[in-house]
Amino acid sequence: MIETRRVAVPLAIFAAALVSSCGLQRIRTPERPGQTLVVLLPEEDGKVGRASVSNPSGTADLGAARDSTTASVNQPPAPVTVLSEAEVQRLFGAALAALPPPPQRFTLFFRFDSDELTDESRALVPEIVQAVRSRPVPDVLVIGHTDTTGTSASNFELGLKRASTVGNLLVDAGLDTAFIELISHGEEELLVPTADEVAEPRNRRVEIAVR
Repeated sequence: MIETRRVAVPLAIFAAALVSSCGLQRIRTPERPGQTLVVLLPEEDGKVGRASVSNPSGTADLGAARDSTTASVNQPPAPVTVLSEAEVQRLFGAALAALPPPPQRFTLFFRFDSDELTDESRALVPEIVQAVRSRPVPDVLVIGHTDTTGTSASNFELGLKRASTVGNLLVDAGLDTAFIELISHGEEELLVPTADEVAEPRNRRVEIAVR
């Protein structure tokens, strides 16, 4: 779910800056002295969140691609307007071009009550390795998950075993352990919501984010 965010002003503390979270961009512009321009941009997948820009004088809600407002310390945010693509590129093009590429995400599935990958998932490992090697300074997050069979404690351990299995495969393929973080969510974040003690194959998984 894409969350609504509230950007609080005073704006005097803002420098010309790119805000990395959820496509929200803020910048001080020469043509708007004493004001900060705030623009809501789509994510890499095209999704657009929501944001609220507020100060003691008022609030402006941004909810569509390229919605923008300006505000200063002593005035309410201006009415929301939509910037053109050309205006976004003029103001933010250099900063956007300097951003790192978006994370690549992979999901690997496991056999029942096991830390053994399915054959289809094992075949994805070379693609994951290539994704990691394409990053100048890679950061790999490996999250183990389970279905709801068994206890919460045992599923946490099984999720960690699954994450470790994938981590070891990546290391065996030549990746540095310093780039890999392993964690477990056990049965806490189900891909397919189920009741307790349900053996759902799609919940027996490891999620990998390559950044």
